[in-house]
Amino acid sequence: MRRIILLTAAAFALSCVAVAQTERVNSIKQQILGTWKLVSYVREEIPSGAKSDVMGAHPAGYINYGNDGRMMVIIVGSDRKKPAGPVATPEEAEALIRSMLSYAGTYILNREAKTVTHHIDVSWDQSRTGDSVVRTYKLDGDRLALTTEPSSDPATGKKTVRTLIWERLR
Repeated sequence: MRRIILLTAAAFALSCVAVAQTERVNSIKQQILGTWKLVSYVREEIPSGAKSDVMGAHPAGYINYGNDGRMMVIIVGSDRKKPAGPVATPEEAEALIRSMLSYAGTYILNREAKTVTHHIDVSWDQSRTGDSVVRTYKLDGDRLALTTEPSSDPATGKKTVRTLIWERLR
C-alpha cells in the first residue's frame, strides 16, 4: 500500500512539474504571438567584433508567430528600386530577389535555452527550404531581439552573428 502511495505521489509531482513547464512555455508563447515589424538587422563579425548593417541602413520587414505554431518572415533591403515598366526586366527582377529574404514554416520555443527554432517549409529562393534555424530570443517590452548562432554570413562568407530587432505591432 505504501508503495502505491509513493508511486502515486511521484506521478502527481511529475505531472505538476510538466504542467508548470507547459505553463511557462505557454506564457512565453503568448508574449511572442503576433506580428512584429523590423527595426534593425545588424551583423557582428567574429572575432573582430566589427558591426555592419545587413541589407542596408533601413531594411523593412515583418515576422509573425501564430498560435497554431506557424511563423512567416519577410525582409527587404533598403533602397529597393521599383521596376521602370509594368513588368520587371530580368536585371530588375534579379536585383529585387537579391534584396529580400522570406520563409515560412513552424516554430518551437525553448524557454530554458531562450531559443526559438524555425522549421522552414518554404523559402523565397529554396535555399532554406527543409532547414531548421535556431535563434536566441530576448523579449524587452514591445521589442524582440532574435540572434543567430555564429555561422557563415550568406552575403560576406565571414563568420558572424546576426541580430534582428523587432517591434510589436499593435
